Amino acid sequence: QVQLAESGGGLVQAGGSLRLSCVPSGSIFRVNDMGWYRQAPGNQRELVATITRDGRTNYADSVKGRFTISRDNAKNTVYLQMNSLKPEDTAVYSCNARIRPSWTSYDFFDYWGQGTQVTVSS
Repeated sequence: QVQLAESGGGLVQAGGSLRLSCVPSGSIFRVNDMGWYRQAPGNQRELVATITRDGRTNYADSVKGRFTISRDNAKNTVYLQMNSLKPEDTAVYSCNARIRPSWTSYDFFDYWGQGTQVTVSS
């Protein structure tokens, strides 16, 4: 079984910074696209940022210039550096990864972490 574990959430004042990390564990042969999504109370889950294995990134317009997604392929870890945080960034942030669990099969599957709470006070 593959599990994703996020860390780094917390409470921060507006204008502050946080760095989220996500690392998968379990049966992992290859990790392709990874990303961060968020869901605020009463809202649908939305994309924050994604990154391909070769480092191509995509950001939601609302976070461009403030957030940076990166990854360490050797550690299968994805990071989200969040700067200039705003109260509207408050949400549960979840990690997503497209993983090939075994060398015996070419199938990839999408996995999700449990989420980490980010709260930005005004």
